[in-house]
Amino acid sequence: MKKIRLAVTLTDEKGMDSQVSEHFGQCGYFLLVNIENGKITSSKVVPNSAQHGGGGCQAVAEILKHGVSNVIAGGMGPNAINKFAAANVPVFTYCGKASAAIKEFLESSLGRIDPCEDHEHGGCGH
Repeated sequence: MKKIRLAVTLTDEKGMDSQVSEHFGQCGYFLLVNIENGKITSSKVVPNSAQHGGGGCQAVAEILKHGVSNVIAGGMGPNAINKFAAANVPVFTYCGKASAAIKEFLESSLGRIDPCEDHEHGGCGH
């Protein structure tokens, strides 16, 4: 039995009906989705208590507290991407509605955001 705990960045608290937030660290909410054997078993919306400008690194620590195994975001700065990579949490990108992002995740058709060693940026990015 394969279990996944997926986190999706949200622009508001409407859950599956929300848009995926373009900026990981600045999203207002996260949708936490439990998936077993390719089926959604539960979901809940939690506030991003680390939300503020350039808060990507703090938001990584915040979302990892929820035991997530995968993340979907519209975009993310390089430091946050590297922190997720260090935690072995794959990050995927999507623009649109959260429900559609999850559907594509389950179909394995989302693109990944991978760390880029060619870029050295200060701060915590998006």
